[in-house]
Amino acid sequence: MKYVITGSLGNISKPLAEQLVAAGHTVTVISSKADKANQIEALGAKAAIGSVEDVAFLTSVFSGADALYTMVPPNFGSGNWKAYIAGIGANYAAAILASGVKNVVNLSSIGAHMPEGCGPVSGLFFVEKALNELEDVNVKHLRPGFFYPNFLGNIGMIKHMGIIGGNYGEGTKLAIVHTNDIAEAAAEELVALSFTGKSVRYVISDEKTTYEVAAILGSAIGKPELPWINFKDEDTISGMVQAGLPQDIAENYAEMGAAMRSGEMASDFNNHRPEVFGKTKLEAFAPVFASIYAQS
Repeated sequence: MKYVITGSLGNISKPLAEQLVAAGHTVTVISSKADKANQIEALGAKAAIGSVEDVAFLTSVFSGADALYTMVPPNFGSGNWKAYIAGIGANYAAAILASGVKNVVNLSSIGAHMPEGCGPVSGLFFVEKALNELEDVNVKHLRPGFFYPNFLGNIGMIKHMGIIGGNYGEGTKLAIVHTNDIAEAAAEELVALSFTGKSVRYVISDEKTTYEVAAILGSAIGKPELPWINFKDEDTISGMVQAGLPQDIAENYAEMGAAMRSGEMASDFNNHRPEVFGKTKLEAFAPVFASIYAQS
């Protein structure tokens, strides 16, 4: 089978490429960075260097593939994050139509049922919409929870303020996931290609309250009493801006946090909970968090 993977050597795309190559498939990995080519080829995959904003490039690379893995790479300099995300989704749809690919596994997110009010995830609503409008193309949308590596962004806060927190709410239960579990789910879908039409699969490894997150990660770094502090939306935005994030990005993150706090982001997930969760619990990620914490 011939697969094309977007996302370069990211936390999901790299292990996904490794799994597909190990299974004997032909894999092409798209990256915008030429210096990634050697690393991609070292995995046993082919490197396609170009931009996901270039529909002609995408069409050329997609042509002849049995299936694709699509994801929208981060772009903090876009100026309008939601519009950028939606635009990449439109590019993928146009290239899929032009290339004739019939099977797509698309990385989306919990909360992608919300066309507004969920920060960058509301951009993914429009990615799903663009792909769903393709006729005679089978699309499986993976909707994972909050990535474990996102908690690494709190290391500075822990070191300098002695707290961990966000605007997610007091004791809110978070649906969270290890990126390796997402890669495993994507590989499973791509190899089997048993999905037809347009469908959604939620990918979750664990559920923990914000207080449990603080306790588990705090214990791993020798701070078992580490408190989770809930921030107001406006304080979240100002803190991110002071840390160097653009205003639009900070506002989108705060909006997503508010959707987590209200429960709306997880509402569709709670109505369609998977019978089986991913295998990697937060406790298994905690030593990785502690190692990076110690080195920072």
